[in-house]
Amino acid sequence: TGSTLKVTPALPAALSGAGTAAAAGPDSNTPSAAAAGWTLEIHTGEPAPVTGARLLTGTRLDAEFPPHEFRLATTLATNALLENQGAEVAFWVTQGFRDLLTIGDQRRADLFARQHHRDRPLHHHTVEVEERLDARGNVLTPFDPATLMPIAAQLVRRGVRTAAVALAHSYLNPAHEQAVGRVLRAAGFTSITLSAELSPLIRLLPRARTAVVNAALAPVMDAFVEKVRACLGPAARTFFCLTSAGGLEEPETFRARDSLLSGPAGGVAGCAAAARRAGFSRILTLDMGGTSTDVARWEGDFLYQFEQRLGQSVILAPSLRIETVAAGGGSICDVAPTGLTVGPRSAGADPGPACYGRGGPLTLTDVNLLLGRLDPGKAGIPLSRPPALAALETLKHKMTDHGLPVPADDATLLHGLLKIAVGRMAEAVRSISVRDGVDPAGCTLVAFGGAGPQHACAIADQLGIPQILVPRDAGLLSASGAAAALPERFAERQMLQPLADAVLNLPPVVAELEAGALHSLNHPAGQIRRRLAEVRLQGQDTSLTLDFAEPGGLAPAFAEEFQKLYGYPPPPHRPLELVSLRVIASPPAPEEAAEVFPETSDLSIPPTASGPHLLQDAFSTLIIDPGWSARQGSQGSWLLARISGKAGSGTDSALAPSPAAFDSPAPAPAPAPASASAPAAPTPPQQQQPAPVETESEAATAELFRCRFQGLVDAMGELLRRTAVSTNVKERLDYSCALLDADGRLLVNAPHIPVHLGALGKCVRRSVAVLPPRPGDVLVTNDPACGGSHLPDVTVICPVFAPSGILLGYTANRAHHAEIGGITPGSMPAFARNLAEEGVVLPPMHLVKAGVSCENEVAHRLTGAPFPTRALADNLADLRAQTAAARHGAAALLELCQAHGEETLRARLGQLTAQARRALARTLETAPLTDARAVEALDDGTPIAVSLTKSGGRLTVDFTGSGAVHPGNRNATPAVVRSAVLYVLRLWTGEPIPLNEGFLDLVDLVLPPGFLNPDFAADPAHSPAVVGGNVETSQRVVDTLLHALRLEAGSQGTMNNVIFGNASFGHYETVCGGSGAGPGYAGTDAVHTHMTNTAITDMEILERRYPVRLEEFSIRPHSGGAGAFPGGRGAVRRYHFRAPLTVSLLTEHRLTPPIGLVGGGPGACGGQWLTLPDGARQDLPGTVTLAVEAGTTLHLHTPGGGGWGAGGPGSASPEI
Repeated sequence: TGSTLKVTPALPAALSGAGTAAAAGPDSNTPSAAAAGWTLEIHTGEPAPVTGARLLTGTRLDAEFPPHEFRLATTLATNALLENQGAEVAFWVTQGFRDLLTIGDQRRADLFARQHHRDRPLHHHTVEVEERLDARGNVLTPFDPATLMPIAAQLVRRGVRTAAVALAHSYLNPAHEQAVGRVLRAAGFTSITLSAELSPLIRLLPRARTAVVNAALAPVMDAFVEKVRACLGPAARTFFCLTSAGGLEEPETFRARDSLLSGPAGGVAGCAAAARRAGFSRILTLDMGGTSTDVARWEGDFLYQFEQRLGQSVILAPSLRIETVAAGGGSICDVAPTGLTVGPRSAGADPGPACYGRGGPLTLTDVNLLLGRLDPGKAGIPLSRPPALAALETLKHKMTDHGLPVPADDATLLHGLLKIAVGRMAEAVRSISVRDGVDPAGCTLVAFGGAGPQHACAIADQLGIPQILVPRDAGLLSASGAAAALPERFAERQMLQPLADAVLNLPPVVAELEAGALHSLNHPAGQIRRRLAEVRLQGQDTSLTLDFAEPGGLAPAFAEEFQKLYGYPPPPHRPLELVSLRVIASPPAPEEAAEVFPETSDLSIPPTASGPHLLQDAFSTLIIDPGWSARQGSQGSWLLARISGKAGSGTDSALAPSPAAFDSPAPAPAPAPASASAPAAPTPPQQQQPAPVETESEAATAELFRCRFQGLVDAMGELLRRTAVSTNVKERLDYSCALLDADGRLLVNAPHIPVHLGALGKCVRRSVAVLPPRPGDVLVTNDPACGGSHLPDVTVICPVFAPSGILLGYTANRAHHAEIGGITPGSMPAFARNLAEEGVVLPPMHLVKAGVSCENEVAHRLTGAPFPTRALADNLADLRAQTAAARHGAAALLELCQAHGEETLRARLGQLTAQARRALARTLETAPLTDARAVEALDDGTPIAVSLTKSGGRLTVDFTGSGAVHPGNRNATPAVVRSAVLYVLRLWTGEPIPLNEGFLDLVDLVLPPGFLNPDFAADPAHSPAVVGGNVETSQRVVDTLLHALRLEAGSQGTMNNVIFGNASFGHYETVCGGSGAGPGYAGTDAVHTHMTNTAITDMEILERRYPVRLEEFSIRPHSGGAGAFPGGRGAVRRYHFRAPLTVSLLTEHRLTPPIGLVGGGPGACGGQWLTLPDGARQDLPGTVTLAVEAGTTLHLHTPGGGGWGAGGPGSASPEI
């Protein structure tokens, strides 16, 4: 569409000529001439960037542009993706994987949602292609073009012209994808994206997602770029598009997927240019706009990532490493069960903040306006205080309704809201620096965007950053970054080779990549700017990106970076793997004049003055806080420095005077920037005195601490994921991290795996009762008698002591080790008769004692059991990763203690459980709990009986009537049952509160002796087996509780555990199924439910690592329960084993179906069978361990969910 301008009172001379205009005025709808009071809408018929160029160059609509260079950065593709406004796409995928993009990695987005939402798919049609390659790229099933031509022709007749093609292992051999592309082109498709051509990297799922995203956006983006180019005509001597990597590409090679993060990338490029001019080499960037804040790091060159997430789409493409937090000027200030919130919801542009006068809610912009931190007279649009004040009153009423204390004066509340926003932004900056081993205090903060400079001092104070650079064109830096960007080309190659072998042959590979990059760049001054290698420990998924000059330096560079990031050296005897190589070609950056910041100035702000000061132009606002000085540079930028001995208190003090101060006359403007094309720097007002210091807002302070505690455990989880060796941790994400108080009560968790979380508190309490904590200790255990779940789940506990010696609390994590011994590989035997047969039991013991490693003692225990571990090196590597994560959390807690004091910290920790306790109390007040009881049974008939009753404000959960100790492995420890109860209580309350043991404060749990409370002997050989209790019984307990509460029909009620391996390896995965329907919503197909949420290994990685071929992973037809709201459908997963292996299955709902409720039908039972090498079928029970021959195929069909309500659609069929 053409651009539209509303102009009052007259048409700009630059736009005279061609075009159309519509005008409206006070007396006539068709005026003969524009006059004061008239508004003209001008439709140019040209894209907005072209109209902008005409305004800048003074070019009439009927005139040609003067010679120029044009650089385009646009959010067009990003908006089209988020709004699902792309082209109609046909997706072509290897046979057996038609539902690849729907199932994804099988995880649900919200751990505690009963109704699971998936993004609408970007593709509209799916076609399975009969072809197959093996994990080395060899052809197993040839592709026959004749099979596709009729389908392609039919789609073209229906108007479909856009295709995305993603075939298994095409990154190794693209021949089949190319052949499909030729068929589609011959049939009439005009836009075709081939996954291996776009991203020749292992992992089918993200490669397919990237191909579909690019395909959906390519016609939209290509048409837009071509229209801009045509409108500019031959006067555009060069035409470049800005990419997400901060570089420039010509339209001929520009891909739609490369534009998605080009806006934020332009800002970082502008920051880099400003930092170079000012002489800074280590910066953290802060870009705050209307809806979000972007942060990044730059250290003399860009930091890249090669996979990014936008919405639920994962895109493989080079981009700058940018973190985004949903905190911007439009972030809504509201009340939630946890307290006051700022974001993540935004008021957007319409209705916008309350001060826009269009009925919007209170936002951060309103907060700044009411605090006098924004000059309405200099804003680009009218801002009004009365509607902002009215919105503030509405918030205060909501606080009263939620029982939150309302401060006596508005300023206190406003400052509290401001502190929350600043805290969230500071956490994002901390995340991108501290997690990489970088101290923020050693960096300069570069603030830009409309509101970045407005909050920079407060953020810098929180992070200890000593100086801030505000570029001269801070409000327009994303645009000026496009001017500073350079043409560049990436060339990459997947290697996946042992580093020791690869280095011998790297020089010719690197030379070939460099030649390709330079040829593609096609620039006379082109040079290789960087060489990047991704290296990892063999068996790990997470790699480190290393700059290198010579291949021989990669191994020592890896060791140095590993130590810097994780605090311990890499395992000395573990080989390294070279994952990929990349080279970047670009011309050298042009020389720029340095910007200097004189010590003296004739500006109205002395170099050593205390704030506050407000500097504002039409595009950005800068607040200089108390304790900071400011100097303007020779090119118009501002350099702020913390005054020695006067550390600012950030948002703890009033940051600007009252609005009346803006009525005073402004001083003379500051000197213009050196660049005539850049907007002028904001002009400083007269010196102003700070307002009185605020009184604390209790609600805001509580929310600040909650956010910091949550950030602490989130960072622990991210560190553990990146450093662990086990596939279960790094790919399946089968781990959890938590913060506990000094009594060992669970307070905050990173919501990973629910079955872990409720058990961690009991595990910590039992462990420290055995081994009282001391400074420098780290404990380890997996003992079910001490709060463990099953033996592969190993818990690491780190006590945290204040400098005074007082115990503050504990950080802990639990991770599923791929191997811990036992009678079968993978340590999950289907028919273990006792605990010893399931693996090695680690009673609570020291992993580190008073700072001294006890790893040898742990190793002795792991190898000295009757059925020892088969992978000691991996166990020890994962324990080191768990220790590093726990210590990282402990260090963050100590940092909080030093900042706020021991008593304050302990009091704030104690407040966290109160929120959960109040939430359950509110639910108990309103829930009738009439006949809240249910009895369900395992497939072998073992009953699970539960009743829930309330009395005197307390809830009794009674499992009397449940089965006796199980002769097999379905015994669940009390810790696992507590986890299930805690999870269901969180679902029942329906409030977005962190899962902690406060939910159990009002609960009396009755667990009679039996399979939900078995007795454990000192000798594991005389203790009951528990592996199935953790993964299967826990699911059935949850469904029984939900049945008793009538909250939701039965979900698949199993984790569908599949374990296969031999003496050299073991692989374990859990498989999704259908979720149960509930009141007002249908179940979800093929998703992980309730007590688990692990990702499933990508089929290409699975096949490369193990002797197995995955032949199908799809949604199982006709398996959801019938009902007004049908249950979700299960999944089909088919494995072909290429070597003799031992296979174990642990499953439920093979004989009894998931129940429907309120008249809804049951979901279909699951089933499994083998196709033997001779073609015969062998049916299997739900629990089995057996040896299979090479050439055997395992068929796994998972259960569907139950339906809700009588009538309506439904499809459950119990037949397999």
